[in-house]
Amino acid sequence: MNRGPISEFIQYHYKHFNAAALIDAAKGYEAHLNADGKMMITLAGAMSTAELGKSLAEMIRQDKVQIISCTGANLEEDIMNLVAHEHYERVPHYRDLSPQEERALLDRGLNRVTDTCIPEEEAFRRLQKHIYQQWKSANDVGERFFPHEFMYKMLLSGDLEQYYQIDPKNSWMLAAAEKNLPIVVPGWEDSTMGNIFASYCVKKDIKPTTMKSGIEYMMWLADWYTENAVGKGVGFFQIGGGIAGDFPICVVPMLYQDLEYEDVPFWSYFCQISDSTTSYGSYSGAVPNEKITWGKLDIDTPKYIVESDATIVAPLIFAWLLGW
Repeated sequence: MNRGPISEFIQYHYKHFNAAALIDAAKGYEAHLNADGKMMITLAGAMSTAELGKSLAEMIRQDKVQIISCTGANLEEDIMNLVAHEHYERVPHYRDLSPQEERALLDRGLNRVTDTCIPEEEAFRRLQKHIYQQWKSANDVGERFFPHEFMYKMLLSGDLEQYYQIDPKNSWMLAAAEKNLPIVVPGWEDSTMGNIFASYCVKKDIKPTTMKSGIEYMMWLADWYTENAVGKGVGFFQIGGGIAGDFPICVVPMLYQDLEYEDVPFWSYFCQISDSTTSYGSYSGAVPNEKITWGKLDIDTPKYIVESDATIVAPLIFAWLLGW
């Protein structure tokens, strides 16, 4: 692969500590794909609001990722950025905001994620109108879909094109929809669209069963993993911690411990980017070797941990994989 200026910079300068871990993880990811392995990427935190789509969308288009696990927030916030980007506001001095200034943001319909405010009317409510149509249509004919499938239907319908405020090539959800990329969204209820869906259920406008559940996601993932963990197997590239990572990685011990399947391969590559320091009882701060004791990784699984800000590290690793 020809290397672009970003990759050349990384190759020349990144020799020690977290910088070395970054390039080791990138080369390990590349070697895994070159050996015909498949890769899951998991998204926690606010990576969509951080506009990770600028690199992740191209990773999807170039088949550098075969499946994604993400929080409900990352699922929806990439689309919000697609349709309302011009209405976002940065608050670089967020550390200095008083409670009164925070309330003033709320009164203006601005919900803050660290230094970035998401506009409620242009983002949340704009999506609500169109996603509701997808939910209601399925509900009325007795169909059921996963949360990401409803999002795909909305994106592919073209209904949102009138609102686009960024180059659509930078939306990872749009790239995923166009490829029908598999996604699992554990704990989707813990998201704005999840809350909105619940409100329609409370009003008895939509049945809760119209939305497929997290248990059904795990059942689907069990089949997907069994079919795809052949040859080199499936790698696990974890951005952040939490449910986006913990939910899908558990499919392996479930398959051989609970379902008692034989010859279930462990995850065949593991990398986590996290700024959580190693600590007692913290999943996000657990070192990779702890996962051996839970039946997720094996002794010789390539393991990497980059203890840094994922908004800095992930685009650099993706740039390496894309040859930028």
